[in-house]
Amino acid sequence: MSFLDSLENNLKALEGREEKDPEKLKREQEQRDADRAAAVLRTPHAEALKKSAFTSEFLTQCRTVGHGQRVLVQFTWLGETLRLDAKTKRLELIPTAHGIAAVFSVDGVESGRETLDLTGDPAALAQRWLTNPE
Repeated sequence: MSFLDSLENNLKALEGREEKDPEKLKREQEQRDADRAAAVLRTPHAEALKKSAFTSEFLTQCRTVGHGQRVLVQFTWLGETLRLDAKTKRLELIPTAHGIAAVFSVDGVESGRETLDLTGDPAALAQRWLTNPE
């Protein structure tokens, strides 16, 4: 038996042992359960973000304010997250278990974070995000 054959057999044996490790399987199952529970708590907020009049009006206001500044505001849905980009500024609306988090960034560095109220004024949020010098 060559060295490579022996090495391959040893690796297969180690992989087989890892797959049967009950502690690892238990940790993976707990992680899947936690992820599933978090997704269930996020779902109502994600649906509200996607379907609310606030979001529609907010996107319209961002385009309007951006047009006035001669800045193209691009928006992208990444799963449940709404990402808006305007030159070096970025705003991500992320559904969480406790609501929707608005994460403000400039040049890839987070500059602020707040909880978004979908009953609030979308024009004020658009104005604050696009005209804030930070």
